[in-house]
Amino acid sequence: MKKLLFLRRLLFIVVLTSAVLQCQELTVQTDSGKHVLSRGEIGALPRVKATAAEHSNAVNFEGVSIKSVLEKAGIMFGESMKGKQLTNCLLVEAADGYRVVIALPELDPGFTDKQVVLAFLRDGKPLSDKEGPYRIVIPDEKRMARWVRQVTALKIVEVQ
Repeated sequence: MKKLLFLRRLLFIVVLTSAVLQCQELTVQTDSGKHVLSRGEIGALPRVKATAAEHSNAVNFEGVSIKSVLEKAGIMFGESMKGKQLTNCLLVEAADGYRVVIALPELDPGFTDKQVVLAFLRDGKPLSDKEGPYRIVIPDEKRMARWVRQVTALKIVEVQ
């Protein structure tokens, strides 16, 4: 009987852990298809830190560059960012339906020094449910309109 109770508890923990990790998946849609990145895959990318003013307070975010996430999904930057590639944008989607657009050249160090971060830590702690599991942070922007909370998908779209 104790063994059965233990197995049920263990199964519950495994299912709960799986559900939490699934919520931390990020979908990246490119012209080559849909890529689903796990929290582990995202966390294995090179880390970046950004300090930004949020409502007059300094806040430290940590995560990965959006560029590295897109490269993991097969998007090319650098010398290949020319011609038709310059008409592509990144559409960022949030759980609540909020969406913003970032032009791909804004993510390429060959065009700009702007930093665009997919953050998962705020002041050293995981983002709250209201913000996370992922949030776009663009420290040098004057307005926070493109600081998307609860990011669920990144889609590459071509402007016609």
